[in-house]
Amino acid sequence: MLTAPVRQIGESERRAVERLLDLDPFASAQVAERVAARGLAWWRAEGRVLGYGSRRHLESVCWLGGNLTPVLASPQAIAAFADLLAGEERLCSSIVGRADAVLQLWERLSDTWGPARDVRPNQPLLVTDALPPVPVDPQVRRVHSGELDRLFPAAVAMYTEEVGISPLADDGGRGYRRRVTEMIRSGRAYARFVDGRVVFKAELAVVTRRTAQVQGVWVAPEWRGRGIATAAMAAVVRDALTRVAPTVSLYVNDFNLPARRVYQRCGFRPVGALATVLF
Repeated sequence: MLTAPVRQIGESERRAVERLLDLDPFASAQVAERVAARGLAWWRAEGRVLGYGSRRHLESVCWLGGNLTPVLASPQAIAAFADLLAGEERLCSSIVGRADAVLQLWERLSDTWGPARDVRPNQPLLVTDALPPVPVDPQVRRVHSGELDRLFPAAVAMYTEEVGISPLADDGGRGYRRRVTEMIRSGRAYARFVDGRVVFKAELAVVTRRTAQVQGVWVAPEWRGRGIATAAMAAVVRDALTRVAPTVSLYVNDFNLPARRVYQRCGFRPVGALATVLF
């Protein structure tokens, strides 16, 4: 029997939510960024934060928007979230979070929300708080505002390769172009250009007071195997640590051994694993 109901969290419980998110700052970074930027009074426009536990003792939360992210969710919380969500139409494009919670949640939701396009059950979550122990590539830099048209094709190629569908499919890429534009405007997009073309790119897709989370790491196919990724990634990490946040984090597919070797050389250490269910 469930001992606590699931409810939508409002601004009056913001401090409790922030304390909870701070207990798992790397896995919950995306939710923490949104709470810091918008608070909890704005969720109706972008999604909802569901809470499990009493008002005096909030035990876990679950962000439901473009993706579904459980945070510090016990088996009891997972069961409660799933009971609520199973009765709703699925609107999110993915479920992502700590692997144990995501896989338990998907086991309960798969009959009503399935099938999934892909399930990635083991994505090592990596963190570093030290400057890279390897040389950095001096040609990797932040992308300038006038370079959007040069960066955008590489961003589309990365997204399509990683996610398995094109970001241009739904609206011709307008929403994704706005996202890339914002990354450039906020100084969170990095690239190395050769003859005007992007040969390496990455961005700080999520930034909180605890971490800068790197996503969208990509090397142009014709440049793969040349050994540029380690120094390029080291340049991103150095800039992020000196300018943005006290740690840098990321998660990677367990089968992507070349990328995992790059991150290890740059000083990243494992702090658990995430999982992603893609629709």
